[in-house]
Amino acid sequence: MLPKHLKIVTVSWWALMQTVVPFLLLAALAIWGAVHFMSAAPPRTLTLSSGPKDSAFETIAQRYVKILARSGIKLNVVESEGSIENLKRLSDRKSHVDIGFVQSGLAQNDDTGDLVSLGGVFFQPVTIFYRSPKPVLRMSDFLSQRIAIGPEGSGTRFLALALLKLNEIEPGGLTQLLDLEGEEARRALLRKEVDVIFLTGDSAAPATIREMLHTEGVRLFDFERADAYVRRIPYFHKLVVPAGGFDLGEDLPPTEINMLAPTVEMVVHSGLHPALVDLLIEAATEVHGHASLLQAAGQFPSPTMRLFPLDTEAARFYKSGDRSFMYRYLPFWLASLVNRAIVVFVPILVVLVPGLRFLPQLYRWRINRRIHRRYGELMAVERESLGTLTEERRAALLDRLKTIERSVIARKIPGSHAEQLYVLREHIAFVRESLARGAALSPESAGAPVSSANYHPSG
Repeated sequence: MLPKHLKIVTVSWWALMQTVVPFLLLAALAIWGAVHFMSAAPPRTLTLSSGPKDSAFETIAQRYVKILARSGIKLNVVESEGSIENLKRLSDRKSHVDIGFVQSGLAQNDDTGDLVSLGGVFFQPVTIFYRSPKPVLRMSDFLSQRIAIGPEGSGTRFLALALLKLNEIEPGGLTQLLDLEGEEARRALLRKEVDVIFLTGDSAAPATIREMLHTEGVRLFDFERADAYVRRIPYFHKLVVPAGGFDLGEDLPPTEINMLAPTVEMVVHSGLHPALVDLLIEAATEVHGHASLLQAAGQFPSPTMRLFPLDTEAARFYKSGDRSFMYRYLPFWLASLVNRAIVVFVPILVVLVPGLRFLPQLYRWRINRRIHRRYGELMAVERESLGTLTEERRAALLDRLKTIERSVIARKIPGSHAEQLYVLREHIAFVRESLARGAALSPESAGAPVSSANYHPSG
């Protein structure tokens, strides 16, 4: 039978608590971290700054409205004066604009704040018409003429000034730079009130170009040195319009013409939800991915034809070529929920599964540590007993042994460790008997090494 005071239990609850509680705290910390840093649900409403009413920018934005509505996202379209105003709104957080069409090159420095690009989405060519009895081959020949470049703050003026500067034509010289733009500039050229006009965007639509090419005395400028311009101005791209591209019946233009065009980028804030980034790029592919006179099929959206930093999620999308698995096969709202749940539970599983596997080992280690601590105390008593002892000192050591044994008996130990516990008590008895006899435990007195390791009680 077991000694009356020896407590053998199935589980040491105190040791179990000391083992499990730190583990639970670690798991709770992992859960908190996952919840704290998890992606929030994507917003259901976005605001896009487009362009003037009935402009190409505004028409394109309305197509995005319909596409995003399929996934339950409401897109509010806000009219603007164009790229420059769109950029200003995006830079001002108080405007609450999430997306904007911005012409490449308008950001005058490398510090774009938190604005990033989802890629270039279409070309916006610079079209130059002029009056001359014969073709003008170099833009520098426009020196001392009347040139309509658009009003202050317009994208047309920005591009016109950049091109004229390369040809040493700047404000304040002999050349008259006029604020006329669009239809007003076109009428002025037809009335011979100006000699050269710069058109971009809606004012340079293919139908307008076709009409101007049919006008007697009006010519379309051919950028024969387009490659040189592209090297000097990084946001320009060379476009080649084939002969007859604008009017096959009249063979206009009669030969290939080189044009220059910046791209229009879809610019957003860097914090835009990854799922919405995927949706917007897919919408851009649907809207801008077709072939036209000025672009090949699949050329847009483009991760390379842009100047703003490319959004990291957009880079992932372009690399993988598709949105994530969940958003491909589940409704948008459900995919968002599942995706966020994974963000929470994966870290928990990473902590819990290995932790649960090591918990039994950790528990056994804690129980063994209790027993080994008592062995350390017992060995200290045995070392002190090796020398010559006074009766008082021997009595003190016996009291210490009694204290060690009492702590062993009083401590709750699982039944799985009972054998270790009884072996420890046998070793305590061995040291007690040695002290009681007053025998020296040195090798000289015993004739051979004697220790608790080779002690076997007679029973």
